[in-house]
Amino acid sequence: MSFPTTSWRPSTPSCRCADPRMRRSEFERAVEDEFGAAYGAVVTADLGLDALGGRTAAAAIAAGVDPREVWVALCAATDVPPERRYGVGRLEPRS
Repeated sequence: MSFPTTSWRPSTPSCRCADPRMRRSEFERAVEDEFGAAYGAVVTADLGLDALGGRTAAAAIAAGVDPREVWVALCAATDVPPERRYGVGRLEPRS
């Protein structure tokens, strides 16, 4: 699954863990982990999200909406439990 490329640049060169934003790649990983590749592609392309004005997840991301906001809206619309909504999509730190 891939989404249109948008420019993303952190406002400060701080640690990634302190940044509340979600990268598009983290969003894609979270969607695939939660829904699977095939269903994840369908749900992001076809499900209109009320919290995002009826836009699909893919359309919202293409329009520049923060992927975390899209992820939270997608989780709410699909009844993903709160314990699986936060911190997902991030890779484990390298040791």
